Amino acid sequence: MAKDGNAYLSSLRDDRSIYIDGRKVADITTDLSFRNVIETVAGLYDFQAAPENLDLMTFQSPTSGERVNLAWQLPKTYGDLVRRRHAIETWSTLSCGMIGRSPDHVASTLAGFRMGLAAFRDHHPARAAAMEAYFQYARDNDLFLSYVIINPQSDKGKSAGEQPDPHLVASIVDEDSGGITIRGAKMLATSGVMANELLISGFQALQAGDEAYAFTAVVPLGVKGLTLMSRRSYEQNATSTFDYPLSSRFDENDAVVHFDDVKIPWDRVFVFKDLKMAQAQWHDTRAHVFQNYQCMVRLMVKLRFLLGVARKIAEINNIINFPQVRDTLGLMAAKVSNIEALVIAMEMKGETFGEFYVPDRSLLCTAQVIAQNTYPEIVEAIRSLSGGGLIMVPSSYADFVTPETNAIIHKTQRSPITTSEQRVKLMKLAWDAVGSEFGSRHLQYEMFYSGAPFVTRGNSFRFFDWDNVKGPVDRFMSSYDLPKGDLKLSDAAE
Repeated sequence: MAKDGNAYLSSLRDDRSIYIDGRKVADITTDLSFRNVIETVAGLYDFQAAPENLDLMTFQSPTSGERVNLAWQLPKTYGDLVRRRHAIETWSTLSCGMIGRSPDHVASTLAGFRMGLAAFRDHHPARAAAMEAYFQYARDNDLFLSYVIINPQSDKGKSAGEQPDPHLVASIVDEDSGGITIRGAKMLATSGVMANELLISGFQALQAGDEAYAFTAVVPLGVKGLTLMSRRSYEQNATSTFDYPLSSRFDENDAVVHFDDVKIPWDRVFVFKDLKMAQAQWHDTRAHVFQNYQCMVRLMVKLRFLLGVARKIAEINNIINFPQVRDTLGLMAAKVSNIEALVIAMEMKGETFGEFYVPDRSLLCTAQVIAQNTYPEIVEAIRSLSGGGLIMVPSSYADFVTPETNAIIHKTQRSPITTSEQRVKLMKLAWDAVGSEFGSRHLQYEMFYSGAPFVTRGNSFRFFDWDNVKGPVDRFMSSYDLPKGDLKLSDAAE
C-alpha cells in the first residue's frame, strides 16, 4: 500500500490557521479558494497508489516496509537516479508541469540533507541526529512538505538583524530544555496551505550578530502560533475550467508565513544559531543540487507542454508552413531540448557523494542560468505566434449557450483544421498559460525561484571546473616562447 488521496485529504483537516480575503479558512479541503488544487494533489497520491503505478512511483521504505514516493529514495547508482527522475517526470506531467512545489520538491531537499549528514555531524552531532530521525519519519509517512527560506522584503541594504523591526524576519527568541521559540515572518510558502509540514530555514547570507536567524527547523501546519496569509486565489476567480483550464486546477498558491512565538522541539531543529552550518547545509550537502534537479525535471515537462501549445497555435492558424513560423518553432524546440539535454547530462556526468550518486552540480547551475532566460523567451514566442487571437476570444463559455453570441463565435472564430469551439478552447488555454494572472505569476516564478540572476550565475561561476579549461590554455602557451637568437624587432615586424 502507498499513501492515497483520501489519506492526504484527511491529513489536512487540522488546526491550521490560513487567511485569505480577510477571513479565516474553516476547511482547506472544501474552501472555494483551494479545493480544486488540493483535489489535484490528492490525484497525485491516488496515481502513485494505483497498483499499476506502484513500481513506477514508489519504493519500499527500508524502515517501515511501506511503499513511499521515490522522491524519498537516496540513489546509490545512475540507474537509481534515472528511476527517481521518471517518477518526478510522471507526476509533473499530470499537472502539465504547473505545480512547482509538488510533494517531491521539499522531499528532494530533505533527501539532499540526509545524503550530506556528515556535514551536520561536523557542526553539531545532536542536530544531525535530529535531521536523520526526522528524515526517516517524513519518508515513512510520505509527508507533503513546503518550505520558507526567503526573508520578507524590506530594506535590502540591511541584514536581517539590522531591520527596524528585529522580529520582521523569523528568529529564535527563546530556548530551553524543550526546544526553541521563533517569532517573525518568512516567505514564500508556495504550496504551503496544502502541505502537512513546513521547513523553516534561510538561503541568504548571514553575518556575525545574526545568529538568532541562523536556524533550520520543521513544524506541522497546525502548530499553535503559525499563520499563513495567502495571496489572491486564481482558482477562486476562474469562471470555469473551459475558460481557465490551468488556474482552475493547478493554482498551487503562495503565502507569507508569520510565527507568533511558535515552539519547536529539539528533535525538529537541524541548525541552531550556527552561521557556517546555515550555509553548509545547502552546499556541503547536496540539498541545493537535489532540490533544483527536481525543479529542472519539472520545468522540462512544462516547457514541452508550452511547446505543444505553440505548435497547435501555428497549426490552427494555418501558419505552420510559413518560413518565419518554422524558424520560430525550430528555435523554441532547440531551447526546450536544451533543458532536457542538461537534465540527461547532469545525470550521466553525476558524481559519487559518499555512498550516494547525485547529479553534476556544475551542469545543474548551468541549467538554472539558462532556464531563467528560456522560460520568458518561450512565453514571448507564444504571444507572438498568437497575436490578437489571445485577446479576441469570447468572454466565457456562456457565450456558446446564448444563440446570438454562439452564431457570432462560429462566424468569427474559424480555423481550416478544427471547429470554432476547439479554436477558442486552445486560445483560452494559451492565455491562461502566458497572459492571465496565473500565467503572469508563473513567468515571475520561473524567473526568480532559483534566486536572482546574479545568484544563479554566481553559483555557476563558483562550481565550474575552471582548472579544466585553463589547463589546455596553459599547456598550449607553454609550447612556445619568445624567439631566441639575434632576431631584430624590425625582422619580426616584417
